[in-house]
Amino acid sequence: MPKQSAGVLLFKRVKRRLLVLLVHPGGPYWAHKDEGVWSIPKGEIELSEDTLTAAKREFYEETGIRINGTFIELKSVRMPGGKIIHAFALEGDLNAENIHSNNFSIEWPPSSGKIQQFPEIDRGEWMDIRIAEVKLNRWQLPFLKELESRFTTI
Repeated sequence: MPKQSAGVLLFKRVKRRLLVLLVHPGGPYWAHKDEGVWSIPKGEIELSEDTLTAAKREFYEETGIRINGTFIELKSVRMPGGKIIHAFALEGDLNAENIHSNNFSIEWPPSSGKIQQFPEIDRGEWMDIRIAEVKLNRWQLPFLKELESRFTTI
């Protein structure tokens, strides 16, 4: 069975605009990269965990914020390596400046023997859907397209 991830595409409608919450990966490799590297808060589904439970757990782990509401299941996306990403849209609001994620450890600098910790997500940001199309990892773009088709700007 291929690896699977689940996540939440949080959105809000403000003054006839559709805004989405995206997160930027933390750590030294991503520090100076921007376009095409942002993501929805997501992560691996644990054994015997359903996709919505995993999506909510991963949102919490990557943002430090618990969410509830009426989740809308979006069509899953299959990555080139076979991994499947499941996503749920949720209309809501939060202060992106309050986001804080769990940490991960890596040897940094490489071959230095020094293990350092970095946040899995270094920041989150509300983006207009057009800006998000440029910033989001291209394999997750179908989530934006489906969201936009369901919730055209008011």
